[in-house]
Amino acid sequence: MSINVCNDRSMASITSLPSGVSGSSLVLLSTVTADNSSSTATFSSGIDSTYKEYIFTFVDIHPASDGAHWQVNFRDGSTAYDATKTTTSFRTYADEADSDTTLGYYAAGDVAQGTGVQRIAGAGIGADNDQCVSGKMHLFDPSNTTFVKHFIIDSNAAADSNYSTRTIVAGYCNVTAAIDGVQFSMSSGNIGAGTIKMYGVV
Repeated sequence: MSINVCNDRSMASITSLPSGVSGSSLVLLSTVTADNSSSTATFSSGIDSTYKEYIFTFVDIHPASDGAHWQVNFRDGSTAYDATKTTTSFRTYADEADSDTTLGYYAAGDVAQGTGVQRIAGAGIGADNDQCVSGKMHLFDPSNTTFVKHFIIDSNAAADSNYSTRTIVAGYCNVTAAIDGVQFSMSSGNIGAGTIKMYGVV
């Protein structure tokens, strides 16, 4: 058995992982590119038992309406995106003048056994040309029909009030039915621009 040596923060001669060590990779399954033609971005297929984890990335999501909230909901076998959820949320923010900063629990971002949308960003997003929100959401084992379906969201938004707002959301869809669809949306107006991608985790 050979030993590979790390020198100067680089590794050489590694061509494969040793037996018994596995690595994960992402498989791009679907892409939605917003063009100010809809208030929603829907992933209605491809979420099944093929993967135990799905990752959604949303990059430079720009609202058509100033102060709109970026949000998400889940479909649990019907046609509606209204799965029952329980979530918790916290955020940190700072204004551009660095005169107002905080880190704390974000009560308006919680859903308590509700079917409504889950806010992703802890502030309304600005519609100025240079404002948007970016982040990712992990959805775990959505086809499981025994346990609840957990999800974690991490985002940062350039708010309409000229704040940088990072928001962390965690929770679960409290249903035994499989989650087979995910819908992102703006609380008002269209999604002006941005790209949402869905990956399966191998």
